[in-house]
Amino acid sequence: VQLQAYGGGLVQAGGFLRLSCVASGDSFSSYAMAWFRQTPGKGREFVAGISWSGGRAYYADSVKDRFTISRDNAKNTLYLQMNSLKPEDTAVYYCAGDTSGIVAGLRQTYEYDLWGQGTQVTVSS
Repeated sequence: VQLQAYGGGLVQAGGFLRLSCVASGDSFSSYAMAWFRQTPGKGREFVAGISWSGGRAYYADSVKDRFTISRDNAKNTLYLQMNSLKPEDTAVYYCAGDTSGIVAGLRQTYEYDLWGQGTQVTVSS
């Protein structure tokens, strides 16, 4: 199984972007999924997570009420709608999958066994 993330780019503060992550294979609908982000010199931090069904979503405090995670299992695709972007949101964003799918909203990188390649988001002030 491979994850391919795309949709990053350069945007002004207050703007919006939508990231997408497409999964290969036919088991995507059983995975808990998440978005992480990483800035130079720092570890990856949890941004948002979603259950296999899409019924439960979890967010880091720093993005709550601005970002929305969602998924379309028919399209094997995970999304992150990012609104009201701030310069501190600048990072490489990674999608991640937990193939056990048992628990959603896990916040540690070691709890995920699938990773996309990352997409750069840059927010200018």
